[in-house]
Amino acid sequence: MLFGIGGQSEVGAGLRVSPDHVPEPAHDIDPAAAASDSIAVLAGGCFWCVDGVFRMLDGVLDVVSGYAGGAPETANYRDVCSGGTGHAEVVRVRFDPARISFGRILRIFFAIAHDPTQLNRQGNDVGTQYRSAVFHTDAAQREVAEAYIRQLNDAGVFAAPIVTEIAPLEVFYEAEDYHQDYAAVNPTQPYIACTALPKMGKLREYFPDLLKKS
Repeated sequence: MLFGIGGQSEVGAGLRVSPDHVPEPAHDIDPAAAASDSIAVLAGGCFWCVDGVFRMLDGVLDVVSGYAGGAPETANYRDVCSGGTGHAEVVRVRFDPARISFGRILRIFFAIAHDPTQLNRQGNDVGTQYRSAVFHTDAAQREVAEAYIRQLNDAGVFAAPIVTEIAPLEVFYEAEDYHQDYAAVNPTQPYIACTALPKMGKLREYFPDLLKKS
């Protein structure tokens, strides 16, 4: 992660998209509540920032930062940061679908967690490891993600094309311990202060009803 201008990493920084202009998924594309916990694996640039956003949501049970794709031998922070391993920085979000749907998870992903119009980068963080992606765990998640992106494109929500990759989750590697819950543990770290905290503030401002009560 580069200590650049934090605003460049925020969703819609160059597009001036207000989070509340990103609509809920249409009712016919968001699946009914499942009987057990579900997993969403999302890549949206620096995993420190995405982790911090999703931990705030009611119905999210656990968030783990890690790497998707690539080989196990290079699934470590130093190698992944080189940009040549094929991994993406991701968060694995375990959630209760009776309290928050996969479609609503995606709404926060597109509205707050990152800018889905930036190809292989988020702000000053450049490389395929920072790409925008939804790594689906089954066909139902793939269908929801594809339909929601179509909905956003058809509505012209963003002024530039959405470049989010939709791909099956083949493998997830948990990141090193010091990356977990990084924003909460390191609130004064420059990158967190400039990039993660503004996103978390937007979540509080625009989606207070979705937050954990504690």
